[in-house]
Amino acid sequence: MHVAPWLLILAITGCAQIAKLKSRVSGSLEPQRNVTFTPAPQPAKIPVPSSTSLADIVNHQLQRGHYAEGEKALRRYLSQHPQDRAAKSMLEQLVADPQQQLGSRWFPHQVRPGDSYSSLAARYLGDSGLFLILARYNGSTNPSILRAGEILHLPASGQRHAAAARTESSSTTGSAATAATTPSRHDAAAPSADAKPVGEAATIKAQRLQGESIALLQHAHKQQALAKLDQALTLDPQLKPVAAVASLRKQLVASYHQRAIVLYRDQHLNQAIALWDRVLAIEPKFEPAVIYRARALELKRRLKQL
Repeated sequence: MHVAPWLLILAITGCAQIAKLKSRVSGSLEPQRNVTFTPAPQPAKIPVPSSTSLADIVNHQLQRGHYAEGEKALRRYLSQHPQDRAAKSMLEQLVADPQQQLGSRWFPHQVRPGDSYSSLAARYLGDSGLFLILARYNGSTNPSILRAGEILHLPASGQRHAAAARTESSSTTGSAATAATTPSRHDAAAPSADAKPVGEAATIKAQRLQGESIALLQHAHKQQALAKLDQALTLDPQLKPVAAVASLRKQLVASYHQRAIVLYRDQHLNQAIALWDRVLAIEPKFEPAVIYRARALELKRRLKQL
């Protein structure tokens, strides 16, 4: 009789504790409210710098065979400089079909030391700036590399242009010879009998090409300026230096030297020596060429003794 009330109290107390336990468990399972999540900051996108000059695009992209990137850079450049004819020409050379532009008929040309796509374009197409389409005509993936002894395809129309250029050069030489043998009343003395009219004509043309190089450089067309100076020094390696293109001249001499080193390592010794001769004709005190040329001559002598 006395036990029943206590059992009743214990039952009531136990139910209350179970209810509290349930409420705690259910509260812990409910999702938290009023909690905001801050997303992690995304890294800032670094803008890809675009070339600021046509020379940069030519030197760092087109000359190295990065044609897709070069096309994008040219289009960006032209959006800012729509009247730049040199840039338009580069873009046309990049997107045009070389076979349609230059013709399907071609003749072989063996690359000689000192040749470049620019100098060949000047000789056979009449414009050194057409180096890009000539490189694509030959399937080149890196127009800056041209090895002596390599066989190139040159468009058949180039033979006619080269022949016309030789005819023009001959007529210029004849005019120079007449002028050299006819003393002017304004001259202090008549030319000596040892004068070489052909050399004089070449020097005059080289000076003109050097002047064109200066003009191109002033308009930030560095690659075309290099090509013109290359032509000038090919005609007259002893052309008097001009301060305006002094850095270009050094760059050309260094490029000739590097090409000669490649030839030397491939054991094309005669070609390497000829190229170092050209370097030293331009810069007689260019010490690396003096050293390497001596090594090439010594190696050539040893090979003959084997």
